[in-house]
Amino acid sequence: MSRFGIAHAAIAVLFLPGLARGAELIADGHFDKRQDTFWASDGLAFARENGRLCVEAARGGEAWSQLIGTNGLKLEPGRIYRLSMRVIAEPARSVQARVQRAADPWTMVDEFTMEGTPEGSLFSAEFAGQEPDEAQLVFPLGGGEGGRVCLDDVSLVATGASSPAARRAAEGPAIRVNQLGYLTDGPKRATFVADAKQPIDFRLLDSADRIVGKGKTQPHGFDPTAGVETQVADFSAFKTPGDGYRLVSGDWASDRFSIGEDLYTRLRVDALSWFYPQRSGIEIRGAIAGKAYARTAGHVGVAPNQGDKAVPCLGGAQAEAVYGGWSCSYQLDVTGGWYDAGDHGKYAVTGALAAAQLLAAYERGLTFAPTSAVMRDGLSRIPENGNGLPDILDEARWELEFLLRMMVPDGEPLAGMVHHKIHDTAWTAAPMLPGDDPQPRALYRPSTAATLDVAAVAAQGARLFAEHNPTFSARLLSAARKAWVAANASPALLAPKSDGFGGGGDYDDDSISDELFWAATELYLTTGNGEYLKTLRASPLWEADVFSPGGAFNWRDVAGFARLQLALYGRALPAVDQETIRNSVLTSAQHLLSLQQAEPFGIVYRPNERRYDWGSNQLMLQNIVVLSAAYDLSGDRVFLDGAREGMDYILGRNAMGLSYITGYGSRSPQNQHSRWYARQRDPQLPNPPVGSLAGGPNSTFVDDIARERLRGCAPQTCYVDDIEAYGSNEIAINWNAPLVYVASFLADAR
Repeated sequence: MSRFGIAHAAIAVLFLPGLARGAELIADGHFDKRQDTFWASDGLAFARENGRLCVEAARGGEAWSQLIGTNGLKLEPGRIYRLSMRVIAEPARSVQARVQRAADPWTMVDEFTMEGTPEGSLFSAEFAGQEPDEAQLVFPLGGGEGGRVCLDDVSLVATGASSPAARRAAEGPAIRVNQLGYLTDGPKRATFVADAKQPIDFRLLDSADRIVGKGKTQPHGFDPTAGVETQVADFSAFKTPGDGYRLVSGDWASDRFSIGEDLYTRLRVDALSWFYPQRSGIEIRGAIAGKAYARTAGHVGVAPNQGDKAVPCLGGAQAEAVYGGWSCSYQLDVTGGWYDAGDHGKYAVTGALAAAQLLAAYERGLTFAPTSAVMRDGLSRIPENGNGLPDILDEARWELEFLLRMMVPDGEPLAGMVHHKIHDTAWTAAPMLPGDDPQPRALYRPSTAATLDVAAVAAQGARLFAEHNPTFSARLLSAARKAWVAANASPALLAPKSDGFGGGGDYDDDSISDELFWAATELYLTTGNGEYLKTLRASPLWEADVFSPGGAFNWRDVAGFARLQLALYGRALPAVDQETIRNSVLTSAQHLLSLQQAEPFGIVYRPNERRYDWGSNQLMLQNIVVLSAAYDLSGDRVFLDGAREGMDYILGRNAMGLSYITGYGSRSPQNQHSRWYARQRDPQLPNPPVGSLAGGPNSTFVDDIARERLRGCAPQTCYVDDIEAYGSNEIAINWNAPLVYVASFLADAR
């Protein structure tokens, strides 16, 4: 028997059965005893009269330049509070209220918009206490037309209910584990969701429920991202391979999990095979993808589908509204490529990064794991098996060919630029198979960002296809150079922030310095041309800190990906540059590890104000990619262990107790947002295939499901497995691509 500590009996209470209604937290909120504690920022006219707190707000300025508020609010994490008041405003105006931490970094607990009227309007709302530190209630009054604002009957009380976050977090087992399992020589930690303040005894049982280890948890306190109290169990010392292990404590038990050396091989295959049924312009064969996923080719012009073989540019009133009249006289064959997410749109910026990360997974294997299966023909489930080319290159080529078709033809205005996107001119709804889509399609105006992204991935592909297919390699390099020249001739052709039309997303980007940096990086790595290196050195990103703990990179900010490429493959760089770039990756990775050590769920992610972003799961994966690069550059196993533990969250060690990869673990999403993996809407259609990564918790409510069900959610619990919850539960090519990279790294790294 392996022992992790001295075992003692202990009893822990997961959640209190009931919470008493709390005392009033706002002193003299009726403003009739002159005992309130409200304050006003400098220069703000401030008075208490007739039982009201009144201010004269000046016109203009920033919202936060004029404030009133009150401090000293002691909020209990996991409890629900009701904020209410009467708001009087002359003239009528909206008034913002925000509950936040009362010190830097002023982390937001919740915020509200209230309508003030001359006769007074009643406001009431509930929110969950999430910050263990002292909070404040503030009202930013600047930035508007000004005028008189009065508050009356301000009240803040605990309702006696536990928070939705606490209730949602209580739905899973009290002991959260990586439901796939733990690598034999890697870290093995689990998170207890428990109110107990003292360490909790636990036992490790094998598949026959024999005790093979014992230990004690380490109390970790309240986690504001989960809305619950936590403890961490560490059983890393146990190294015996096997299946069906579980942790138990009293009546609590974790999900079953494995311990072994080969846990991520199947995930690499499934995550990569996911791209085949996502392809546009090709029949999806059931013998390859599975019978349930067989379908006719999408967008090849077979009625009712209008197809992508001769797509015109956006025109008419839509083009006038979006671009001020831009259009074109040509049509393009833009068949092929991958459908970006759960709709039928295809986007150059996301497609380029997704293809680049597949190529990067191949190049990583080629350079750092020469026996890796990632370089095999026959690795994934695709029609090209047996053609002599590694499957991951076959899959990337399917997108690369499409991206080359998106270039403006020679002889046309903006020749060599790349159209930003192609999609329907009106939204469709689920269920809708790609071949049944009846909507007209349109090309949207080229953008500098799309053009530079294609220049980058084409240059990257040129060096990786050179050995296997010199002809295609030459095509890619020619296209990369043409796109580079075209983008530099039109350096500020931006995609609009909101076109207001069409059946696709905007994918707007108001800064292209990072795309220029990435394109120059890949062109330099492929050609060795010093002119590209000059561009890199002239960029402010050359020496900048390009990695954010809120996500090292994404389609809108690709500088971090470029930095990793330079660090891993820039062997022709001068030694001093190699060392500087290498150290920037190691420093950022060390910072990620320091953040991870403070997280009870082992997360490698720290977004601004801890509000989880759209696609939070893939942002975590990109941070794991940074850790993987640090390991490849240094050989220091601390980075490998950090990457391994970072996957625990994705595979079930989280506040939802849910593995976010379909088909992996005891519980995983089945209803990701998709028009053709739409079993929730049509039982004749399938759920998403095994290996589909859900976007993950999103603190910003962008769909009706979130607005209905997630009010008061702690960041980790802002998730719903519903087909209409596209803000947290969509699938996307640029989310599954980093999953392929990380799974491949973890399958190979030893």
